Formats: sequence, C-alpha cells, structure tokens
Amino acid sequence: MADSTASAAPRSAHPADLPVYVVGGGPGGLAVAHALRERGLRAVVLERADRVGASWREHYDRLRLHTTRRMSSLPGLALPRRFGRWVARDDLVRYLEKYAEHHRLEIVTGVEVSRVERAPDGTGWLLHASGGRELRGAAVVVATGYNHTPRLPDWPGRDTYTGTLLHARAYRDAAPYAGRDVLVVGAGNTGAEIAVDLVEGGAARVRLSVRTPPHIVRRSTAGWPAQYSGVLCRRLPVALVDRLARPLARISVPDLSAHGLPRPDTGLYSRVRQGALPVQDTGLVDAVRSGRVEVVAAVTGFEDGKVLLADGTRVAPDAVIAATGYRQGLEGLVGGLGVLDASGRPVAHGPRTPPGAPGLYFTGFTNPISGMLRELAVDAERIARAVARRDAGRVSRLPG
Repeated sequence: MADSTASAAPRSAHPADLPVYVVGGGPGGLAVAHALRERGLRAVVLERADRVGASWREHYDRLRLHTTRRMSSLPGLALPRRFGRWVARDDLVRYLEKYAEHHRLEIVTGVEVSRVERAPDGTGWLLHASGGRELRGAAVVVATGYNHTPRLPDWPGRDTYTGTLLHARAYRDAAPYAGRDVLVVGAGNTGAEIAVDLVEGGAARVRLSVRTPPHIVRRSTAGWPAQYSGVLCRRLPVALVDRLARPLARISVPDLSAHGLPRPDTGLYSRVRQGALPVQDTGLVDAVRSGRVEVVAAVTGFEDGKVLLADGTRVAPDAVIAATGYRQGLEGLVGGLGVLDASGRPVAHGPRTPPGAPGLYFTGFTNPISGMLRELAVDAERIARAVARRDAGRVSRLPG
C-alpha cells in the first residue's frame, strides 16, 4: 500500500545510502518509482497534494483518454478491461491509486518541493521542501507534469470584465452554464471537448474562439485508433507524414471552412513538432456543422463588459472559459541550474540529464503524438536503467 506517512528523510546521510527522490505523484512519477524499485533501488515519491494523481482529479468530468487502454497502462500493472477502450477520468484515478498500492510504492503526501540544488559537498542533490525540510538525494526525477500551472492570457481590459471568467482547469461540467451564453477560448482538445460538453449540457449559445485552425482527426477510423498512427509516425520524416496526412484528412473529416474552421496551411506533423497536437473529434465536427458551436475569431481583449475579437467584432457572453494551456512552472524549482530552455521546458528529458546536472532527470514535459501515458511508461524504464547504470553506487538499496 502507498505509504503517505513515511519519513521523507533519507535513512542515512552517507553518500552511498541516499534515496532517489521523485517529485510528483502523477503517472510519470509513479511509473519511475516502480521501475526503480524493480531494480532494487529506493525511490521516494514526494507529492504536494494529499493523494496521488492530483492533477487528473481536477480535470473536467467528461474527460476520457484519447489513447487506448492497452497503450496507456504503466509498467507492471495493466489497466482493467472493464474500463473500456477509452478510459474515463475517474477510472484512471482509481487505477493510479491501485498502482501505488499494488507496487507498495514509498509515497510522502503533503510535501511540496520548492527548490532543487546541488548538494554542498557535490555528491547528489539537496531538495528544499515544505515545513523547512532539507532532503538529500542521490538523484532526482522531476515529474511535476506538463499541465502544471494554468496559463490565462493577460488580455487588455481583462480585469474589467463583469461576466464569469475562468481557466479550463476550473471547469467541471456544463450544469452551471445551462441557459447561458458561453465563449470558449482555444481550439485544442480541451477547448473542443468543453464546447461540446456545454452544447450537450444545455448552454443557450456556445462560441469557440480560434486563433489558429487545428488539425482535426477522428479518434478512431474503422476501428484503427489515431494513436496507432501517431506511434507509427514518430520515426518517419516530418515532410512525409505531412504529405500522407492531407489526403487522409480530406477523406475522414469534412471541410468546415464554410463554418469558420478551414483546414490548416501547415502540415499535421509539422504542427506537432511545434507543440500543437491534432484535435481528436469527440463531437466537435458535428456540433460545428449543425451550428450548435459557432466558430469566432481570436480574443484580443475586453472592453465595456464585452469581448473584443481579432476581426473587429464584439461579443457579450455571460461566461468566458479559457482553454489556453499551461506552463510547466519549473522556474522556481530548478530555474537556477541552467537546465531549462527559453520557454521554461527542460533541455533534456527521459534518460538524458542536462549538461552539468548529472543525476537530475525529467519526465512528462513533452506532448507526444504517440500518447503521453505510453511515453511516460517508456521513459520510466529508461530513467531507471540510467540511474542504475550511473548512480546506483550512491543510491540506497531495498532490503532483500
């Protein structure tokens, strides 16, 4: 069973008897902890919330994985068949709880790590945590999550808006918006699903503000999940995937140009490499074609209680839901180590460590077309192998 009361302090201060600290108790952190334990290495998961899988618990109610059950399991425990092909949010949370218990992971909840730095003696790492804790680790795996800190644009006049304004992280279901006029900002997967949820939940009017038209793909075509294609595409040249994707899109997804959502000019995989995943259709296409979701221009600001759009029009919704993405929020944690790029993301991930920071690993900070959970599982095994190869002489071993 996951140990939420275990001491976060190392059992010994000897440099050859320090744990690996895993910062974050989501899927990535749990998978790495298990993979390390499988190699006989002590791993301690530090989770700031009171339970594992905290960020997944905060997602909207209708959320289901866009990746298949079979390709979303973490190492050492399969997702149950009864969860179906597309696993629901609550089922995934139950799975993460079972995963921690099944593998008897050492987890300390209610501990937030504020800063990671090299240990003063040059051996291992020093973690500064809540409650004044200073923890010594032989290695550190940062797994705080891709969707860590909600990003709400600082639109001009935003503070003067008198309607309801919230980030998509705070959206749960459509009930509070029944009979209301709602503007959803952002046409990624989250924005698309929330717009459909609002329509199905009885909102009087739903608009979707789009800055850059997304690529839209069917979640599954003739039984073939889009994720399978994503896995195959990862090792193909970008230009080739772009060429192959164009005719497939024309066949599988209708042209929505007449409804304000033209096909993108940039190739599908080119967009993925720029950080924009295609939108998997779970009802958006039909909602746009039927006019139940109205596509409008990008938001540029707020004025006199109205929302200003890039085409010069003004709209006056009762509520604005910003599906405008997240920041990784790593600057305070590791910002002084020179391990982040200009956008605040790690310069190395998985089994590779940043230059000048041996023993510091990152997982879950990419947005792969092949599926986040699949890649977290792969990364967990690779990170554990790297720790066993490079740092095992300094990591405390598990008994037996």
